[in-house]
Amino acid sequence: MDKSKQLGGNGGDEWDDGVHTGVREITLVYGSCIDSIRVTYDHNGKPFLAEKHGGIGGTKSAQIKLHFPEETLVSVSGHYCPVVYGGSPVIRSLTIKSNKRTFGPFGVEEGTPFNFSINGNRIVGFHGRSGWFLDSLGFCLSSPKPSLFQRILAMFKWV
Repeated sequence: MDKSKQLGGNGGDEWDDGVHTGVREITLVYGSCIDSIRVTYDHNGKPFLAEKHGGIGGTKSAQIKLHFPEETLVSVSGHYCPVVYGGSPVIRSLTIKSNKRTFGPFGVEEGTPFNFSINGNRIVGFHGRSGWFLDSLGFCLSSPKPSLFQRILAMFKWV
């Protein structure tokens, strides 16, 4: 399992949802920035609802329901910058792409852009910082296990 660096600012408190077997659903509350995120993970075949991270503001919400296990995340992109002059950067927008659909953008596409591609791995958890808003976001990644066919093929590979 690998942990990515966090994208965004360093305000708020650190949080970590831990490691699960996949992502089933993401709920975002947003307005001029991403106010909060809450993720429902797959934990060994059962849904697991993690804590909400962020504040109580926001005027809109989005529920991203993946068709798990066939549908998985392939990239998360967005923007971060201060929402008030002189403040700490927060996540201003998020766009989430699966292997089947694109969700968003949610929030305001303003500030420093970022794009995190999964590159064949699986997101099995999120971590970050939050207070009144979602300050930063990072990912826990798991490499896919090779299929039985791939393992047998590797045993017979000529060097």
